[in-house]
Amino acid sequence: MGLYGMMRTGVSGMAAQANRLATVADNIANSNTTGYKRAYTEFSSLIIPGTKGSYNSGGVKTSVRYAISQQGPLQFTASSNDLAISGQGFFVVKDASGSPFLARAGTFVPDGAGRLVNAAGFYLTGYSYAGGPPAIVANGFDGLQVISIADFEVAAVPSTLGTFAANLPADADIVPAGQRPSDNAANSQYSTKSSLVVYDNLGGKRIVDIYFTKTAAHEWEVAVYNQSAADPDNAFPYSEPALQTGNLEFDPTTGKLTAASDQDITFSVLNGQPVVIDMSSMSQLATDFNIHTSTVNGSAPSSIEEVKISGDGIVSALYKNGAEKPLYRIPLATVQSPDQLAVLPGNVYTQSPSSGEVKIGWPESGQFGSVVSGALEGSNVDIAQELTNMIESQRNYTANSKIFQTGSDLLDVLVNLKR
Repeated sequence: MGLYGMMRTGVSGMAAQANRLATVADNIANSNTTGYKRAYTEFSSLIIPGTKGSYNSGGVKTSVRYAISQQGPLQFTASSNDLAISGQGFFVVKDASGSPFLARAGTFVPDGAGRLVNAAGFYLTGYSYAGGPPAIVANGFDGLQVISIADFEVAAVPSTLGTFAANLPADADIVPAGQRPSDNAANSQYSTKSSLVVYDNLGGKRIVDIYFTKTAAHEWEVAVYNQSAADPDNAFPYSEPALQTGNLEFDPTTGKLTAASDQDITFSVLNGQPVVIDMSSMSQLATDFNIHTSTVNGSAPSSIEEVKISGDGIVSALYKNGAEKPLYRIPLATVQSPDQLAVLPGNVYTQSPSSGEVKIGWPESGQFGSVVSGALEGSNVDIAQELTNMIESQRNYTANSKIFQTGSDLLDVLVNLKR
């Protein structure tokens, strides 16, 4: 190949260094871009077979790669909508047409419709809690919705679960049949009573009266009534039947409920869902009536005060009345070889033949990292290293140009031999 081959090799070297300088330029330009992953150039030799006593100069090939799997530094902010990932994984985002992509850039802010969108115009997605706790689709993007808080400005949470734990006095008198609260008669008697606040489907506050009546040794009746139906003077009789009745049976040795006893009681109020009150911790001891625990979930209508995003990806609305309601859960995605993902404009990625298939999972489970609210992942570019690479590539480019110039000069000598 001779002089022509030498000149071609010099051009190959200059082109390779130009590629490297291009990645250095991109890295320096994006050193402050949230979630940016540095590009770098890998070199491999190009060998051309020669014959004995003759060497054919080849050249150099380049391939551009990205340090996508390398974590950038976390930079904390004042916005709870700013999200970062500590560990492995990517957010699943969608563009305006609904096409899914992977991203680490979490500069999300609500748009006019309440959708969380980042600086590049990609919308954060998650699984909705509208139908209950969501199930994940492990190998695809099906079921993912753009996260929006616009529809949750005012909400009520109906009561569904509660806990009531108290001690019933073991020495209480037995109330005869026909005079117990379950009979709802004017002369109804009871051993002790308490009340609970519950909320219906519209957030209406309802108060229920719970009567505990000793019916035999170590046996008690529980009767639940809607307080609004009580007689204004004597409570009994109520204008409505009991919402529910049950029976508690205590072990005479331990004072705890037996296995045969009711462990909970379920009732419904007007416009309400079934409310299950756990009474498994009730006791019967020789002391006064004493309530240990009395809690019921649910809340009255209230507007959202703020949105909280936890480390496991649950997006919850915090209401002004102190209630908390899960709205969405953010999944994370990954592939077998993140560094082989295809890089697209807007600092997003998509799978390629070399990256492997997308796998979806919950944050803080398995190989997936955690979601950090109020933080952003900075660029993983090291400016000092990029400047060093720039100087090195500049010198190598100059050296390769000298090879080309030398070949050109020698080619002129060869041409002038004929003159």
